[in-house]
Amino acid sequence: MRYAATLIAVSDMERSKAFYRDLLGMEVTADFGANVTLDNVLALQTVESWREFIGGRETGFRSNSGELYFETDDLDGFLRRLEDFAVEYVHPPLTHGWGQRVVRFYDPDGHIVEVGEDLTRVVRRFAEQGLTEEETAGRMDVPLAFVREALSR
Repeated sequence: MRYAATLIAVSDMERSKAFYRDLLGMEVTADFGANVTLDNVLALQTVESWREFIGGRETGFRSNSGELYFETDDLDGFLRRLEDFAVEYVHPPLTHGWGQRVVRFYDPDGHIVEVGEDLTRVVRRFAEQGLTEEETAGRMDVPLAFVREALSR
């Protein structure tokens, strides 16, 4: 068995494809009309066909119970790009206690999308600020081996 993709139901396929393509840079890798796969990891399914698959059960959006998580090496560049899109923010950009900078917003159907700094970049930022490997591991609450691996790349 292997994990294939995350699937989310969408109310307007073209709008959702444009959102993930234009804002997040994802490419369509399969398009079967009612089902579209982006970068071989995210599947968009029309809400009508999704309801059929689940036996006609009601489908809700905006549950705030999960998110699609992305990382970037250039969060500042992404935040500038994000300004050109009419998104509703879950929260403005913030820095988590472990030092990772993130932003969360809703996609057109209310699914939460998080874009955060690549964790390797966080490790490197702390090293550039003069923290030792041990201090960085403690600050981020990650194993020392993770810090060393990140710094060796």
